[in-house]
Amino acid sequence: MRTTLPYPKTCFGPYYSTYSINDECPLVFQVPSPLTVKVISSRKQRSAFDQVSEFDRGRRVAYRDCGLTFREIGSRVGRNQTTVMRICDRWIQEGTTDRRGRSHPPQCTTSRENRQIVRMAVTDHSVTLRTVAQHIESVTHHSVSAHTIRRRLQQSGLSARRSLLGLPLKQNHRRLRRQWCDERRMWAAEWNEVVFTDESRTCVQHHEGRIRVWRHRGERMLNSCVMHRHTGPTPGIMVWGGIEYHSRTPLVRIAGTLNSQRYISEILEPVVLPYLQGLATAVFQQDNARPHLSKGSSSITRLNCFPGR
Repeated sequence: MRTTLPYPKTCFGPYYSTYSINDECPLVFQVPSPLTVKVISSRKQRSAFDQVSEFDRGRRVAYRDCGLTFREIGSRVGRNQTTVMRICDRWIQEGTTDRRGRSHPPQCTTSRENRQIVRMAVTDHSVTLRTVAQHIESVTHHSVSAHTIRRRLQQSGLSARRSLLGLPLKQNHRRLRRQWCDERRMWAAEWNEVVFTDESRTCVQHHEGRIRVWRHRGERMLNSCVMHRHTGPTPGIMVWGGIEYHSRTPLVRIAGTLNSQRYISEILEPVVLPYLQGLATAVFQQDNARPHLSKGSSSITRLNCFPGR
């Protein structure tokens, strides 16, 4: 005896299950196969939006010449029949399958004008965007904004950066400095005998412009993007120190303004001279600050100056 009972359609749809009762097998179930779900990978889904290569465009035209319908061609190449129709229609009307360029407003500057913009910035590194724009307007007789000039320069790899500060050296200054460096170019162990000294100032409350903040445009006045500081003299600590290859000097704190008299009485006489007595072949190095080059300081130290300005 075999009886067939349908499962609820809400569970298995049109699929049914049967069971039979006999002597050999008391109870046999025929469970319906699960519903087949076609899962398309995300990569395959994205392929429908990829650009059609020139080779694939030629294939579609060849299939059409062989007599296939747009639907048949689309199923073979995995594209929509509308896409196939557009490619074939363009081949019939224009004789080409090349992609059309994207629609965008034409650039207000030509390639020749772009090269001229870059040439002006490379020739005069401090030229302003407004000056370049005015020059291009005088040549082309149409308006060009400073923002356009900035974009053209950025496309060529140029961007506005903070300039490095340097001394206005003349040719004689450069020659003397080069000569001084050439004389000591082969130094190796000689640098071990040099005592390098300098002053350093550390601010206590604010950053002296060295700390930057990340913010969006228009957030300049945001409280979290503002570095708060008091007006008046900036509180800080100035110290003097020196280092040598094998040793270092004591760290001297300098309160107030350092002048020539204080440099002699607080640093040279109590610190430098006793320190150099233990180094017979040491060379004392200091920069060209005014307290270091005064007559009183020069009378204590024998000068061997680096060529200044």
